[in-house]
Amino acid sequence: MGDDAKKFTRRDVVKTLATVPVLGALGYGVLKKIEHQKQQKYNIADDLGLNLYDEPDRLSSKGGHTIRLGIIGAGGRGRYLLEAAGFAHPNKVKHWHDQSLSNKTDTRFGDYMAQDDLNIEIRGVCDIFDVHAEEAMFSASNAVKATVIDEVSPQVKRYKNYRDLLKSDDIDAVIIATPDHWHAQMGIDAAKAGKHIYIEKGLTRTADEAFALREAVKTSGVVFQLGHQGRQTASFNKAKQLIDRNILGKISLIEVCTNRNDPNGAWVYPIHHQANEKTIDWQQFVEPTNDHPFSAERFFRWRCWWDYGTGLGGDLLTHEYDAINQVLQLGIPHSAVASGGIYYYKDGREVPDVFQSVFEYPDRELTLIYSASLANDNYRGKVIMGHDGTMRMENKLEIYPDSQSTQYRKQLNAGLIKPDEPMITYEPGRNTLDGTTSATEQYFASRGLLYTHVQGKRVNTAHLHIKEWLDGIRANKQPSCDIDQAFEEAITAHMATIAYRENRKVYWDAEKEQII
Repeated sequence: MGDDAKKFTRRDVVKTLATVPVLGALGYGVLKKIEHQKQQKYNIADDLGLNLYDEPDRLSSKGGHTIRLGIIGAGGRGRYLLEAAGFAHPNKVKHWHDQSLSNKTDTRFGDYMAQDDLNIEIRGVCDIFDVHAEEAMFSASNAVKATVIDEVSPQVKRYKNYRDLLKSDDIDAVIIATPDHWHAQMGIDAAKAGKHIYIEKGLTRTADEAFALREAVKTSGVVFQLGHQGRQTASFNKAKQLIDRNILGKISLIEVCTNRNDPNGAWVYPIHHQANEKTIDWQQFVEPTNDHPFSAERFFRWRCWWDYGTGLGGDLLTHEYDAINQVLQLGIPHSAVASGGIYYYKDGREVPDVFQSVFEYPDRELTLIYSASLANDNYRGKVIMGHDGTMRMENKLEIYPDSQSTQYRKQLNAGLIKPDEPMITYEPGRNTLDGTTSATEQYFASRGLLYTHVQGKRVNTAHLHIKEWLDGIRANKQPSCDIDQAFEEAITAHMATIAYRENRKVYWDAEKEQII
């Protein structure tokens, strides 16, 4: 570059800055960025003092006493949590290993083998479907992560009734991964037995159960974690840091969405060929709810009926709400309305396959809108809208300046940032290979629900969530998704479900703690 070009650049910078208001504390940084904008793209994060990739190491804490676990419910979700805890079935380990040899982008085997040893033992397995129980026994025996094991460990015991598992003196804590209609009673009984509790979402099937479970957990003093592994997603944690810095300005509207378009995503799960009245304890399955003749379809596709769950409210809505509550601490809304229906899956289900709900927070002067379809995959993600910017919050975090922003007016006028381009992007692990293989896995991975990145290492988010719970047990400290967070989520989801089923607007009386 010649002398004339150098003079032109510096003088042009001075003239440009003279045409906009004074930049204040950001002036020097903006000056340097404009001066070098042909060689280096302007980065507003630098001028705002944001070190986006500076994060704590959540993998290093080890040690402490061995914790003996029991798992209640060893179906699809239970198997996944066993894997996250370091106890995958040997056939699954072999499958991951074989896939890694044929596909270099499939890193699941390496990720699993690199997981921290959580210093736990699986002592008890309880499932009312014999096949699931037998498979889980082998998983629980595979502490060494082998591709082949010959027999079940003698220290692993199968229980046909969860109450017997809770009576065992050699079990310190339980993971409950049953259908929702069993969550409350199992959780209450576990708390009374002094067992620490990790329970899957949704917390309970009814609002009354949420109150009863909260009371039992608080009275017992056990360490409780609700199974929202999104609490461990690096981009969600970063979103909270950024919003705490007022990066978006005044937030007034939040839109979240969980569209899917495949039978598995609509809870039409495969029915196991060995499922029958001899292999499934049906009477135990229906014990806490309305009786019904044996139905393998209801057993495997239980989310489709009100007897066992709350449909989209207790399932997918809770993921979106928890992520937003994690970032903004919204708590229970003042009011909720809901609409939808069974528009596509005419398969005998009772719960809607299209569902929307609107939650009002007048004390925060904002609205949260939830939208879901199980027959369309136009996924729009989580969008948080403020006066100065819009945040798209998934595994990849993007922040766009608003064209009418007050906070970023000077940078917008100078052409340093544009409303249609992200001014801040945060994508942990952006240079790593993606080992997901199916459309379903890709869907969950993009939302930050399968894995995250810590210190450059790809890690299963459920593994981190279980680890946080175990660390809390050892330190006698409640983890991030404790019973208070779980209760807020449960009441919010139940408000939406009640609004839909009763076709009315419902309110939360915070003083009396009542849904009215």
